[in-house]
Amino acid sequence: MEFIKPGTHLNFVGRSRQAYAVSLALILVTVISLLIHRGPNWGVDFTGGLLVQVQFKEKTTPAEIRGGLADVNMQDSIIQGFGASGHNEYLIRTEQGDIDLGGLAQNIQKSLEQRFPPGSIDVRRVDMVGPKVGKDLRDKALFAIFYAILFIVIYISGRFELKWLMSIAVAAVLAATVYLGTMIGAGVTYLIIIALLVTLGVCFVFKLKYALGAIVALIHDVIITIGIFSFLDMEITLSIVAALLTIVGYSLNDTIIVFDRIRENLRKFRRQKLDEIINTSINDCLSRTILTSGTTLTVVFCLYLLGGPVIADFALAIIIGVLIGTYSSMYVASPILLLWPPEVPAAKGKTKTGPRNKGKKRKG
Repeated sequence: MEFIKPGTHLNFVGRSRQAYAVSLALILVTVISLLIHRGPNWGVDFTGGLLVQVQFKEKTTPAEIRGGLADVNMQDSIIQGFGASGHNEYLIRTEQGDIDLGGLAQNIQKSLEQRFPPGSIDVRRVDMVGPKVGKDLRDKALFAIFYAILFIVIYISGRFELKWLMSIAVAAVLAATVYLGTMIGAGVTYLIIIALLVTLGVCFVFKLKYALGAIVALIHDVIITIGIFSFLDMEITLSIVAALLTIVGYSLNDTIIVFDRIRENLRKFRRQKLDEIINTSINDCLSRTILTSGTTLTVVFCLYLLGGPVIADFALAIIIGVLIGTYSSMYVASPILLLWPPEVPAAKGKTKTGPRNKGKKRKG
């Protein structure tokens, strides 16, 4: 099935500067939002504490709920609305770690029923995570995202540029960076930021063009998704980390398909300029991109609307990731190849220099 007529030639590369301006603006908003909120809004999964989900039959306010929690010493809890507005569900979060879980749900129910009519309250969930467990989970989640991106660099470099040894050298440099950072006691967040900057620098120096394009797009997608969650003051929970890893996989798949077509067209149209080949390749994949993204978004929208409040945040993260990932594969990852003329694998396994960038005189 083709949504785009053959011969369509939308100028994606020509709009790359405007796209970069949009991306930089979104990243700037992310940084400002994170500074205002003093970092990501980590959920109880990562900070430790107690999380209670309560549903009321009638509409109420956080202040009234807080007043009803005095008997269980939870009157200082953070209370947020949860799910659709008509469901009257609330999340009660406290960082207290010394609460006895035995019969806690019943005690909260009794305490709230002193302020609200009996039978109008349903304590649906009580979760507790210790501070140490929360910190361990947060560190492991950050490392999971980092190693996912690291192995992607190795895979992309090996597959598209046939530089497996160089990819292994990159992995060794990054492993040494992480080891040295651990030895000097750098925090996990700073350690991963340093390692990602080293990754980008090594890819640029070693001219791992496809890997550089892919990793920039992945970092771009993850940062903007976290930024939107920060802007909306939504929590980063374990399910959101799972969504971020899913976004990494989805975005990479989209980018690889475009890169594959670029590499194929480099062999077919040796006399064309590189920006024209990139445009042609993205246009060739446009029908497939619309079909894949459209069907994925249909499913995820259904999850968001009908799956209930527990899975709503996960579905929202995937929706944002699919939209951002599709955009980045066309406007962020591919134009980065223009930084260098790619090498074109010759028919008999040899490599030759491919088309030059726009504006440069072609040899031969």
